[in-house]
Amino acid sequence: MSIRGIRGATTTEVDQPEAILQATHELLEAILKSNPALQPDDIASVVFTVTQDLISAYPAKAARQMGWTLVPLLCALEIPMPSGLPRCIRVLIHWNTDLPAKAIRHVYLRQAESLRPDLIE
Repeated sequence: MSIRGIRGATTTEVDQPEAILQATHELLEAILKSNPALQPDDIASVVFTVTQDLISAYPAKAARQMGWTLVPLLCALEIPMPSGLPRCIRVLIHWNTDLPAKAIRHVYLRQAESLRPDLIE
């Protein structure tokens, strides 16, 4: 079995806990829908990053609220870049799976679609 990475990102309009949690929940649900074989028991770990303008909530809290209670989660600040996308939440899910890399579906929502237009379906 291999560990595969699932990437995703989204944005929120405001730095408020409810907005960050809702956007993160929407992103994780979209990743689950796009990768139907993905189960929390198969997740090795998850890394979330946020831009400097999102400081009111940890996006990992949304995963916990979804029942990912045994999954190791980590939050960090994204490297601040002058040309970076504002109010952006990114995720990297490390998934134990036998699927080939080409079968993994990465998800970019809202303004984050501009980060990887080649992966938007």
